Amino acid sequence: MPSNLIRKTGYDPQTRTLFVWLQTTANRYEYDNVPPETYEEFLQAFSKGRFFNRYIRDRYKYRVVPPGQ
Repeated sequence: MPSNLIRKTGYDPQTRTLFVWLQTTANRYEYDNVPPETYEEFLQAFSKGRFFNRYIRDRYKYRVVPPGQ
């Protein structure tokens, strides 16, 4: 289902880094140490935005990467 909050996601299982692009910004958010199980649950969630807000945002250390970097 399309999300009003999440534009795109990606995941690197070797570094356990979750990449999230929001609809409201061109920045990429990189969340550290996200377990692969959490990413799988995120992909399967009916509401990606609700899952993100409840289980990822403010629970994992992250950094903001501006476009082009």
